[in-house]
Amino acid sequence: MDLLRQKKTATRGFLDDQFLIAMPGMKDDRFARSVIYVCAHSDEGAMGLIINQTQPLRFPDLLVQLGIMNEQEAIRLPPPTRDFVVRNGGPVDRSRGFVLHSDDYMVESSLPVSEEICLTATIDILRAISSGRGPRKALMALGYAGWGAGQLEHEIAENGWLTCPASTDLLFDSDIDRKYDRILASIGIDLARLSHTAGHA
Repeated sequence: MDLLRQKKTATRGFLDDQFLIAMPGMKDDRFARSVIYVCAHSDEGAMGLIINQTQPLRFPDLLVQLGIMNEQEAIRLPPPTRDFVVRNGGPVDRSRGFVLHSDDYMVESSLPVSEEICLTATIDILRAISSGRGPRKALMALGYAGWGAGQLEHEIAENGWLTCPASTDLLFDSDIDRKYDRILASIGIDLARLSHTAGHA
């Protein structure tokens, strides 16, 4: 993806390493009650991963599909690896996998998103995770959310999204079902008081 390639050389965009939290009036059902972690943002657009929607596909099944291991090996995976949740990262390119992870794991294809968080979209990291050599903290998603130039800024201005700095604890913890409410609570917002319409002075 072009935005990610540019990221290697570009300065950080102002929405990089931020959470986007869908407002209650979100018109696109695919993003209802979603939390997106922004991986890349520039004048040319933005790219992020939904972090609170899961996929029915299990991680061991994915490893078998990709030929990383056979079914017998997948059955013997230790519980933390076997139970590693595959998330629905967004509606674009849903066959492509992305791993957000702590910076204790880096390969040539890893892209730093912030000082503590990297993004790797190559099969090496799945091999590392499956063999216990992966990063300390990680989440995997299939697909991503993407915006063209100025599109995300427009959606924020139209009251589609709230933004806040990402917390690594909330990003990587395993309580996926309550993540939306917990992130709102962490910035002191009561869902019942959120307005569905944009305010224009």
